[in-house]
Amino acid sequence: MMAFIALVAGLLFGIGLMLSGMANPAKVLGFLDLAGSWDPSLAFVMVGAIAVGSLAFLVARRRTRTLLGLPLQLPASTAVTPRLVLGSAAFGIGWGIAGFCPGPALVALGAGYPKAWGFVAAMLAGMAVFELADRMKPGRQQA
Repeated sequence: MMAFIALVAGLLFGIGLMLSGMANPAKVLGFLDLAGSWDPSLAFVMVGAIAVGSLAFLVARRRTRTLLGLPLQLPASTAVTPRLVLGSAAFGIGWGIAGFCPGPALVALGAGYPKAWGFVAAMLAGMAVFELADRMKPGRQQA
């Protein structure tokens, strides 16, 4: 049942990304082009997502279990660390260069956008390099 719910949620998320234009790199780059022909339409998508997400977190904070009965796991830390800032900067730079972020890139890959193949390959390579570097840190406990 959990796998079915995950499938439905993923499909709904992917359809929302396609309908909103978030999986189209040209639309995303048009939104990021503040000095050129700026396309503000994705700002409405983001505001809507923030509103829905904020309400969901408000409800979730009052619960201990999910609607499916699993333990609810919310982020415990609110600290802004150098690692968080650098990761956010890397995310923003990648988004600005390619017009993709991870979720929409996977949707675009499934939709057949050729540019998504390169982005997803680079994203997976970056994730692998991060994992290797993180494992090699002195003092890090192995899981």
